[in-house]
Parts: sequence; structure tokens; C-alpha cells
Amino acid sequence: MTARSEDAKVHAVLQDEVQQPHEATGGWENLEYLRDQSEYPGEAFACFLGTLSPGREVVVTLRYVQELPREPDGAARFVLSPTLNPYGTLYVWNCRTSKLHYSLLLTASLQSPRGVVDVQANFALTPLIYTAQDHSTAQAPLLQVSLAGSPQCHHDLELLVYYGDPTAVSAVVEKGDPEAPPGSLLGDPMVLVTLAPSIPEAVPGQRQSGEFIFLLNTTFLEHAQDSLLFLLKSLPLGCYFNIYCYEETSVGIYSQSVEYTQDNLTEAMRRIPSTGSSLGDSNLLETLRSVYNTPRPHRHPRQLFIFMAGLPPDVEAIAAEVCRHRNSHRCFSFCFSEDSAALAMALAKETGGEAAYVSSDSSRSLVVLKCLKQALKPAAEGVSLSWTLPRGLEVEVLGGTPQSIFQGQHNLLYAQIHGQAQDTTVAKGVMTLQYSLDGQDVTYTIEFPLCPQGDGRLAGHRLAARCLMKRLLPESVSGSGEEPRHRAVEISLTSGIICPFTSYVGVRTPQRVTWYQRPLALLPPRQSLIPCQIVELRGSRISSCYPKSIWVPPGWLTAVRASWLALRQLTHDIAALPQRRACSKACKPPPPLFSSLKYVDPMEFGLCSSTLWRWCPEAAAKCQELVALQNADGSWALSSGLASVLEVDEDEIKGKMPDEVMEPSIWATVMAVTWLHRHDEYYQDLCELLEAKAVTWLCSQAVSQLDKCLETANTLLGSSVKPSVFRL
Repeated sequence: MTARSEDAKVHAVLQDEVQQPHEATGGWENLEYLRDQSEYPGEAFACFLGTLSPGREVVVTLRYVQELPREPDGAARFVLSPTLNPYGTLYVWNCRTSKLHYSLLLTASLQSPRGVVDVQANFALTPLIYTAQDHSTAQAPLLQVSLAGSPQCHHDLELLVYYGDPTAVSAVVEKGDPEAPPGSLLGDPMVLVTLAPSIPEAVPGQRQSGEFIFLLNTTFLEHAQDSLLFLLKSLPLGCYFNIYCYEETSVGIYSQSVEYTQDNLTEAMRRIPSTGSSLGDSNLLETLRSVYNTPRPHRHPRQLFIFMAGLPPDVEAIAAEVCRHRNSHRCFSFCFSEDSAALAMALAKETGGEAAYVSSDSSRSLVVLKCLKQALKPAAEGVSLSWTLPRGLEVEVLGGTPQSIFQGQHNLLYAQIHGQAQDTTVAKGVMTLQYSLDGQDVTYTIEFPLCPQGDGRLAGHRLAARCLMKRLLPESVSGSGEEPRHRAVEISLTSGIICPFTSYVGVRTPQRVTWYQRPLALLPPRQSLIPCQIVELRGSRISSCYPKSIWVPPGWLTAVRASWLALRQLTHDIAALPQRRACSKACKPPPPLFSSLKYVDPMEFGLCSSTLWRWCPEAAAKCQELVALQNADGSWALSSGLASVLEVDEDEIKGKMPDEVMEPSIWATVMAVTWLHRHDEYYQDLCELLEAKAVTWLCSQAVSQLDKCLETANTLLGSSVKPSVFRL
């Protein structure tokens, strides 16, 4: 950040927090005022520039680099910082007026080896101008947005960029800084590798590879046996599974993951303790280490489901352990209390999984199963990268290569080219990506130039620096010695990317020259230091695009959550409601962890189903009884227990079985699926995976008999289930 006026220039620089060579004096009260008075919570870059006299101007220049999030359709999404879109009183500038009339001019330069296809925005755009025949580069020269007046609703400025073939593999090379020493992070060329291979949808209910490991705590064992039942019964044939009760022991139900079969499932359910009667010496950290030391089944991507009732001990060490193994698995983490929300989010985000806050017994199974559906997406397994380069050059992939890529994931890797080519006539290098998909080997070959161009901003290098620091932070705070911290500080100061061990300071240099006549001399301008830092805004209200704002006193999480659910019931367009519901940051946060584990409001990532309001305890109990009777392959046996759940006499069920049916389990499974659809308003979300597995089993056993079975089942149960349910 630089700011220039007629009188002075202010430049933000990074410094090591431990050494603190510079410390600003005065002006801190302005940042404290900003922290307390801002309406909306979150992080803000703040620098106190002083007072601007009437008729004068100041030019502020901000430069930052970030990875753009991907939309489900593959578009890259750019959002302009809300502080550049003022409304009402703007605390950042401390303006005395509510009327700020000006326009924002935005120029977008786009580049992609896959080609730029389209650009969309929530404001008026000028047509794209392509600067290359293959449409690999384009410019939107003038994007003008009027920001006059105070809008009724606070809108971010959003830009969606669509590239050719979003599910593809590409490599873009950025040249290094000629002023940086060879071999350094900024000195050598950087290859930005995008891994987004095309992975087809999996057919629900069919055999599927994967290793699913469940880490349960005492609270989950005591109060969530039903959720565990739905989880285990919803797993597909062909996968592997294991269960750890980490507050009892760090050893799993099995010594290592076993194949998902009826016998193994029955044995696992028998071994799981119904309650956590005695707390052992184990904890989550020891259990994670035990899991990581266990071999993974070949070509079965590993996924962890971690359940936390409170903030576990050794938080920094837990995060460091998960970070060390980030490329070999992904985590789905669930917290039952607010103090563990930040850790749950961090573990999921670091490994590409999801986090969920479970606020009530009625929503627990729905939340868990929603994450399981995400985990069951197919994946490319055994991912590897190889490089073909002239003699004298070698490639280092910073942070390593993920072992699996799941459907919908976009992995951005950073690979640096080191050395000096002995044969300068070779102008290109080759990257080869290999992986396995449904047992078939797939290979991609990408060429890239060895003499790259660049605009001097070193955006790719700085993103790589941030990537490296993210991997060093857990090590540096978990007692792994001083080396990770020293390395993180070095990268931060060199690249200009802040980390928890560095901080900003504003250096103010006067623009006016001072002359002294005795003796005649020109003295250099005297520099002074001003406050400049990242400020965590506490926020004072819930933000939404509705005219009314809801004020939330500290500690009213339960009331806010209940009001939010009530609002969902009364609105017709549930999907249009804002996803984020931020409560007052005045609520007491848990003890500070480290920079990447900041306080996370559970309201921001609760996964509540649209069927939550229809929850019925009696219906749930019936459904649980039926699920407990289902076999691992998806079928049901014809038994008195099934008849009791269906509320039909067992002899009547046997007597009504069509003559064409040779196997009673086929008739029993048709009856069970028909009964579930008869009560679809209660069981749709809970039993979607179970039903898909049952229908797949039926189609593999007796397709020709299903029409007659369904007709008889509808008559017996008084339902009207359509043949399409059974894929007829």
C-alpha cells in the first residue's frame, strides 16, 4: 500500500514482530475506533493517513494477490472489496458526510491457455476485446460503476470469468525476478499448474471405491447412535471403513480398514460402545497419528469424518498433524459446540473437505448425511506428475502433489524450475499427469515454454509464497523448533505477503525539501512511523440485503438460531435466503489458537436441510428401525421385524408375495422402499443413499419382477409409488 499527497508519501512495509525494529506512536485510537464501530465483521487492512485538508487530494494504491474461488460451473469469481463501495458513514475514511458521489473505473486483463470465453458481472460491462487470435488473452478496458448516493442494500461488485474447458489440466509459466538471486523463491521461474480433470458422475447405489474412517468422541457415542447407524448403512459396497472412539482408545475397531461387507458391518456395530463409560488416556491427536500410520487400501482415497463435542487439547499439534498429511486425505469435521467451530473449519478447509456445526439432535443426521453425499463423489486416484526438461533443469513442486482429486475440485499447484539448461535450443518443457479413474489409467501431456514472459508483478510467485507459509505455520506453532518460523518470516519479508509472525508498519516520508543555509545543505527527508495493520472488525449487526437489520446482544446464539429457522419456514424462496448469518463478535470467543484458526461463527456454516421443519420424532424412530434391518448390500430380509415397522401382519406379507418372485428378500426390499416413499416428506434426505443402494440391488436381481411387486406393494400399503422410483 502506498498513499501520496502533496505533503507526504506513506508506504506500508512488513517487519518481523519479534525484532520490532519500528514501532509507530500515536494514532492507534483511530484503529480501535474502527474496530469497535464498524457495522460488519471481518478483516480489514487499516492505515491512519492523517487529516485531509479541504480542496486537497490523496492517491491510494493497493496491490494484492489471491486465488479466485471457483463456481460450480467452473467460473472464476472476483469480488471487489466492500470498503471500496461506500454507503452511509464510512468509518475507513471517517467521512463527515453521507453523500459520496463518484464512479469506479475497473480494467480487467484476462489470460488463460484454455481461452477466455465470457465475462459476466452484476453491473454494466463493456464488450470484451480479444488481444490474441486464439482468445487466450482479453481485456475489458472500461468497467464503469456508479457509486453515487447511499444504496438501500450493500452489494459486492462481482465478476465471473469463464474459461474454455473448465475441467482440464493446464500449466502457465511466470518468469522470476531478475533482481532476485538465482535459486531463490522469487528468482527462478514458477509454473502454475491447474488440475481439474473431467470426472463423470457416479451412479447412486453402485459399488464405489474409497476409505471412510470415523473418529467419534464420547458425546457422539452417547447421543448420536442414530446418526452413526445412518452413516454406516449408507456406505456403498466396494469401499473400506474403520471406526475410532478416540476418547476411549487410539486404536480402531479394526487394526486397519476392512472391506464393507455384511459380516464386517455387523461386527463393527457389535464392537462400538453404546456410551463412553470411561475416558481413557487417548485423545484426538494420538488417534490421528494412529490413523496416518495405518496403510491405506490401494486405489481407495482416504476420507476422515471427525466429530468434536468441545475444543480438544493440543489444538496446534492437531492442525499441524493434519497439514502434514493434507495431500493424502480430506476431512469432514463436525462440531457440537461453538468453541471447536474454528478448528473444525480449519481442518476441513486445509484438506478440501467440509465443516458443519450441529446445533440440535433433529438436524444431526441430516447434516452428517449431507457431508457423506459430498464425500461419495468419484475421484481420480493415484495422481502423479512427471517432468521432461533439458539437462541441467529440475522441478520442485512446492507443497507436494495430492494423491486424489475429487469431482468438482480445482487444484492449483506451484512448481519451481531450478538450474541452468545445458541445451539452450530446447524451448519447451513437458508435464505429464497420470491417474486412475474407475480402474482405467488416464494420462495428460502439457507443453510449456522454458523462456516465459511476465509483467513483473510476480503474482504466481507471491501465491506460491503464501502457499508455502500456510504449510509452515502449523509446524512453527506446534513445537517443531525455530526453523519453520524463521523460514516463514524470511518468505514473508521477501515476497511481501504477511504471515502471523510479521506485521505492517506505515513509513511516512515528507514530500517537501528542507534547506539549511548555515552551512548550505540539503538534508534527506525525516521519516516517521504511523499505525498500519490488519484489523479484526467486531461488527455490530447481522448484514443482509433486507431493509431491516437484526441487532444481536451477546450470548443470544440460541435465539438467533431459532429465529433463523423460523424465517426459513415462512419464506417461499428458501434458497434465496443469505447463507451467512453472522452474530455479534461481542460473543466471547474461545482462547486464541493461531492465525489460520480464527473464531468462526457457527451460524456461518450450519448445514440445515429444507426438510428440517418437518422432523417428527415418531417417524424418525420408525425409520431408524427399518434402517437397522437393512443389509449392507441394500436388501431387506422378510422378517417379523420388518412387518412390525411396515405395520402389516407378517403372514399377510408372505401371502401377498407375487408368484413370480422366487426370492423373499426381493419382495421384502420392494415393500421397504415403497414404505419409505409413502412417507417421503420425512425420509427423503435421510434415506436417499439407502434407497439408491436398495434399488441398485433390486435391479441386479429381478428387473422383470419389479412391476408386479410394486403394484402389489402399493395395494398392500395403500400407496401410489411410481415405477420410476425403481428405474422402470
